[in-house]
Amino acid sequence: MIKPTWAKSHPLLEEYYDKEWGKPSKDDTHLFEMLILEGFQAGLSWLTILKKRDAFKEAFVDFDSKKVANFDESDIERILTIDDMIKNKLKISCAIKNAIQFKRVQEEFGSFSNYLWSFVGHEPIVTKYDYETDIPVKNSLSVLISNDLKKRGFKFVGPVIIYSYLQAVGVLDDRIRYEQNKV
Repeated sequence: MIKPTWAKSHPLLEEYYDKEWGKPSKDDTHLFEMLILEGFQAGLSWLTILKKRDAFKEAFVDFDSKKVANFDESDIERILTIDDMIKNKLKISCAIKNAIQFKRVQEEFGSFSNYLWSFVGHEPIVTKYDYETDIPVKNSLSVLISNDLKKRGFKFVGPVIIYSYLQAVGVLDDRIRYEQNKV
């Protein structure tokens, strides 16, 4: 499998790609973590997010969605003081709101994993693209899930963010057949 350009651009990105990206995840803690990180990535690079991952882990108490769902204004102020944290109060507030909605989805479906993977029959969708530039930034699945999440009250879950999220957690497994500079 040919690595995408972004995965070869920095050692941290390459490690993330090799060890985590695209691996099917059905662990709710990891699914919540990636939802938070993908939401914060809007307008930033994924490398920036990965470099600050430890700060996120501290801010969002090891990505414990149940604890985050109970955060209040004092927690927002605490998060804003964490070194290396992205100090965007709107994104922090939305992460807390998403934790509340995440908990509701868990209650309704038994787990967030059950909810998410139900959209694809609990199996990853593998798509082979000829070139990296053929991979879309969104598709009908990401639009469908984005719309459903928004109806449930989630924020920072547009179809482009959700497409990246689905790739990150292995729901979508986009593979590249050929190097871009070769014909």
